[in-house]
Amino acid sequence: MKELVSILENSNARKWGLVTDPEALSFKNFHEWVERGDHGVLSYLEGERKDLRENISNYFPEFKSALVFAFDYSVSAKMTKDFYQTGESNGYKIANYVLGFEGEDYHYYLRRSLEAIANKIKEIFPEVNIMHSLDTQPVLERDLAQKAGLGWFGKNSMMIDREIGSYFIIGSLFLDVDLSTHGLQVPLIDTDHCGNCRKCIEACPTDAINAETRTITANKCISTFTIEIFKEAQAPEGMEKGNGEIFGCDICQDVCPWNKKALGKLNYTSDDFQSFKSKNSYAFENFLTPSLSSMIQGLESVSNREYRRQLKGTPLERTGRVGMLKNLKFYKKN
Repeated sequence: MKELVSILENSNARKWGLVTDPEALSFKNFHEWVERGDHGVLSYLEGERKDLRENISNYFPEFKSALVFAFDYSVSAKMTKDFYQTGESNGYKIANYVLGFEGEDYHYYLRRSLEAIANKIKEIFPEVNIMHSLDTQPVLERDLAQKAGLGWFGKNSMMIDREIGSYFIIGSLFLDVDLSTHGLQVPLIDTDHCGNCRKCIEACPTDAINAETRTITANKCISTFTIEIFKEAQAPEGMEKGNGEIFGCDICQDVCPWNKKALGKLNYTSDDFQSFKSKNSYAFENFLTPSLSSMIQGLESVSNREYRRQLKGTPLERTGRVGMLKNLKFYKKN
């Protein structure tokens, strides 16, 4: 159906694909990861929330098909990496996705994007029921993305696409209409293009990557420590060998040859860069340019409520003032 394809091609997603099988092919690997305790402090992945992920129909019983989208942030990742090489940078880093969606928490930004696509689809199928899905729903979104032809599970557990690398967020729409009967085709699964490469494994300073199962040991992961732990805690061993990560970590992505290839094709203008900095001014002014001591002093001078008020609607709100202080003070000690 040309009208439907036009809607999908003209969305703000970089790529998209169709899935009609609700069963998660990687659920056994996910289940064993949780049972081993490798999910660490991520307790929201346990129990019923774990079991629901086995089949999309457990979450959306009317499921007939899913449209899966890759919303990429590779241009902003390139600009961020280039900024780190300038004298303006304070040497500390935040995850590329933080700056990837015009300064906004990607959950809000992409929810609006998915709703806009859904509304246009409803113009074609007025009776359709549609539910959006991001990483907050009990769904194995990378499993979905692989089935939709949007990449393969890298050794660092990221979904990697040969064209855009892994700098993208996965979002989906679940429908009670089988779109494969309306002219859309389910793509072939892209299995693996990592080969013998071990760059991500060797680059991880905390040895968090289990290449055999293509999973992450969460309690060893710098991203888990800097984002998901909201109070004083022991940092994972080896974090001092990292690159000054204060919120999230991209080490295993930055060394990936597929990402280097993808970023190497991208260009941007000085106006693009200034617009990028302006939209992410809170991050540049508060975390990417001040000295470590001034960042710590600034956070110690505000309340938890004020921190959240200042960063409301941004990814950096999540870890909270105490959690961010924990991250900064790690570098003061090391």
